[in-house]
Amino acid sequence: MAIPLFSLQLRHSIIPHLVTMGKYDGSHHCLTAATSENKILIHSPHRPEKDISYLNINQKITALLAGKAIPNDEKDILVVGTVGSILAYNVDLNSDLFFKEIPDGVTAIAIGKLNFMKDPAIIIGGNCSIQAFDCKGNEILWTVTGDNVRSIIVMDIDLDGSNELLVGSDDYEIREFKDDIIVNEISETSSICSLISFSIGRFAYALDNGTVGVYDKFRRVWRVKSKSSVNFLEKYDLDGDGKEELITGWSNGKIDARNSITGEVIFRDVLSNSIAGVVVGDYIRAGKCQLIVVSITGEVRGYDNTSLKVESGVQTNVIHDLLQKRQILMSELNNYTKASNEGQGIPEPCVLLTLSTNNSMILKAVTIFAEGIFEDETHVVHPDRECTSSELKIALLPPKDILLDIHIRAFVGSCVDNDQFHVFELTRQLPKFSMYLLVSFPEIEDIPESFVKFRLVERVQRLDLWLSQNFIVPQKTPVKTNGQDFWKVAISSLRDSSLTCVTFEKEVMSIYSVNLSLTADIVQTLASYLNLDQIDSIAEFPKVLDDLWESIQSVKTLQQNAVKLNASIADSSTLLKNLIVQAEDFRLLDDTSNMEKCLNDIFHIDKQMIQNHQVTCENHDQLLVTLKKINNIIQNASRLRVNNNRTDTITSYRQAVASENMTVLKKLIETGNK
Repeated sequence: MAIPLFSLQLRHSIIPHLVTMGKYDGSHHCLTAATSENKILIHSPHRPEKDISYLNINQKITALLAGKAIPNDEKDILVVGTVGSILAYNVDLNSDLFFKEIPDGVTAIAIGKLNFMKDPAIIIGGNCSIQAFDCKGNEILWTVTGDNVRSIIVMDIDLDGSNELLVGSDDYEIREFKDDIIVNEISETSSICSLISFSIGRFAYALDNGTVGVYDKFRRVWRVKSKSSVNFLEKYDLDGDGKEELITGWSNGKIDARNSITGEVIFRDVLSNSIAGVVVGDYIRAGKCQLIVVSITGEVRGYDNTSLKVESGVQTNVIHDLLQKRQILMSELNNYTKASNEGQGIPEPCVLLTLSTNNSMILKAVTIFAEGIFEDETHVVHPDRECTSSELKIALLPPKDILLDIHIRAFVGSCVDNDQFHVFELTRQLPKFSMYLLVSFPEIEDIPESFVKFRLVERVQRLDLWLSQNFIVPQKTPVKTNGQDFWKVAISSLRDSSLTCVTFEKEVMSIYSVNLSLTADIVQTLASYLNLDQIDSIAEFPKVLDDLWESIQSVKTLQQNAVKLNASIADSSTLLKNLIVQAEDFRLLDDTSNMEKCLNDIFHIDKQMIQNHQVTCENHDQLLVTLKKINNIIQNASRLRVNNNRTDTITSYRQAVASENMTVLKKLIETGNK
């Protein structure tokens, strides 16, 4: 446990994740948080006569950040993101810098300067999109990413002297953007809910499943997992050794500090309610920064290096070891319980892992560790006594097309009654496209109509190597080839049974598929494996084009509905206010009959407004789903080619979508150019 330096109560309910610290006058730190009433609370302890001020926001607040975005100005500004807009606000002058409608919503905010930028920019993430604005509200960047953005940080991860953008999203990916081009991706086991940068290319991350860890560039250094979820990440030198620790605020009210290099816990405390946010600043004007922790009930605690409780080193090590053992044993017990309750049936279709001995020895139990496949990352197979044999079959269902390492531990013995078993450990790699089955090449009429084609000067032997690295290839391969200039293979998806055909003939590579995402993945993996830095392809995806047109029309209709609904709610609000005034007048005049009529009208109008609000929320949710679909199509279509013009291509897609120009959209999908 730890001793707080100070504590106070804000007397407001604080929304988790929406806490920041800003120096709005350039000198004094002010705690800023979003309340459950959709207000921004700013606590300024240096102004005791009026220490709390409020900023009313008319929409649901989804992101909040304070930082320096005005060139040559030491004062922080406040950036507020909502479900449909972004507001940049100068707290010191009590004025808006700019306000922008954002159809994709704002779910994450960062302030920083990328390589091509002269001044710091406000960078926001939303529904599959990333945008950047200068301090005047001019858009200077727009690009797409794989899913809803949850966290954004600006840092120099490759230590080349210029900043990159790290983006964590709901599709379990951490992507590195060099300006607006994706240069690296990390696949994790759950949605990325928080990112924070350290020095010299290291950054920490948190996942929705309770995992916290640190990467050095793109090599994972350590990670831990908890049953509680992470609400906030921060960095702070708590022990005064000159190195910042990783501070984690948990949903169960726990706050802990870990050594960023080893992951060892050096500090912990527990608040009575869930942690809403953790920030750093000289809150009490002590001449040095404190670690400020805020709970969802508005409790505020401050810590510094004097808060650490000095304990015996031996005692600390013993407690640490015991906690680690307890976590391991609880995890094993949970997995064994699941294994005993679940049947041994093999679901279809799946990747089937078969383990067997080459003699009469039996497999008593098997544990398999694989990130992202199993709920707890470890799966235990423990057959009933009468079902024990020399062979075990385990179903694997990778949810995404990523390369996976599978760590297997098998317990082998001569019979079930033995007390001692040999433990065999081995590691196997599951290819990226393991959920696709190589099948016999179909007849011409069964080949999908949609395709992408490009010129490729390569030996078919290299294509065989690419296939064996990315797919599970059976001993009797269905690949058709003459060994020189002809090669073709058919692939069936185990998820939806869709067919994809890949052919190479006379230096032309053709991929026939209705799945735009899979086609783009195949193009990108071929480019990566064969070291191709330029692929200019021709593509035809008529169904995708039809879906895109339907989505554009749907967005148009939904936006019109939103305008009508908002106008109706505004009219009802005006009428409601007038009726309330009339009802009060009739009450004062003791006119009960007319007062009852007014109150009855108020009841019905209020009921109608509630219904309209529900319809508005459903309309907005549907709009976000449709926008996400459009952004995904744009992203995958841009990945059908490999070149340095991806930025211009995505911008062209966006302009064509906005103007509903299907001729340009068709040409962009076909050739990548207008």
